[in-house]
Amino acid sequence: MKIWMKVSFFIVFLSFTLTSCTPSRIESPMSTSLPEPVTLTVMTHDSFAVSEDVIVQFEQENNVKLVFLPSGDSGSALNRAILSKDSPQADVFYGVDNTFLTRALDAGIFEPYESPLLADISAEFQLDPAHSALPVDYGDVCINYDKAFFVEKGLVLPTDLSDLVKPEYKGLLVMENPATSSVGLSFLMATISRFTEETYLDFWNDLRNNGLVVVNDWDTAYYTNFSGSSGRGPQPMVVSYGSSPVAEYIFADPPVDEPPTGSLISRDMCYRQVEFVGILKGTSQRQMAEKFVDFMLSPRFQEDMPLQMFVFPVNQSAKLPDAFREFAQIPDEPAILDPALITGNRERWIDEWTRTVIR
Repeated sequence: MKIWMKVSFFIVFLSFTLTSCTPSRIESPMSTSLPEPVTLTVMTHDSFAVSEDVIVQFEQENNVKLVFLPSGDSGSALNRAILSKDSPQADVFYGVDNTFLTRALDAGIFEPYESPLLADISAEFQLDPAHSALPVDYGDVCINYDKAFFVEKGLVLPTDLSDLVKPEYKGLLVMENPATSSVGLSFLMATISRFTEETYLDFWNDLRNNGLVVVNDWDTAYYTNFSGSSGRGPQPMVVSYGSSPVAEYIFADPPVDEPPTGSLISRDMCYRQVEFVGILKGTSQRQMAEKFVDFMLSPRFQEDMPLQMFVFPVNQSAKLPDAFREFAQIPDEPAILDPALITGNRERWIDEWTRTVIR
């Protein structure tokens, strides 16, 4: 009987002890998990690209799901954003450049946001004082040339746009139609900057008479007509990007020691394009949109862009990839026009060019 009582006492004591040590409320695993991620939609042009691990990092750090909405080239994407501004299809828009900047601002599609990252970005890229459109990257539209052709022919490289009308360069340049290509439009603007509105059409008339070749798009110009990429095209000069020679080096098969092409970067021979991001008016994800804009301006995103879109970062803290540091040619004095001047005259310039060159 005593033994049974002792055992009973021990069982009761142990039960009491275990009960007293048990938490009064057991946390459900669901109660400590993160809420469902919000969705942030980013409208872009079709050339937008970013590494998957960069996107995953932002999504995980902010419990968000990013959805990208490619919407054509820069002009087409902007048209879509403007037409849908009363019922926006996205929260953020990336890809409007300085040739269409004032059109976007005049349409009132953006909400102002002065990101703290702007402190790391040179003032030359901050073209919107109200900070509705924030600079993300820049690049230069230049004339690329086939190095081997000029060496074999013993030709001196042009050092000014006016050189292109000389007899020795007859029929050697292919460009894109400004009415159908943003690259061609940028080159047209470079000539307006160089020769002014009063005389630029004289240059184009002379260039047409010197065998200028015009095609509709960049792919045709670069991969069909340009001898420096395919080795079979008839033109050793093409209107393209200042970063194209770096791409030629990176993607060369078999590998090469240096790019087979170069860029003509003398004063006013290249036109500088700056691309912007903005928070679309009416977004229901304003706070997350600000975080994404900050992320795009941060070194993490900025350092990813060169090898994804072959553009240059605007953040002065961002480091360039080795191939860019070694081979990229950046003009010291690129051509650039006031965005307001472009907005007021773009269509007229294209019409005048068309009547002069495509006639």
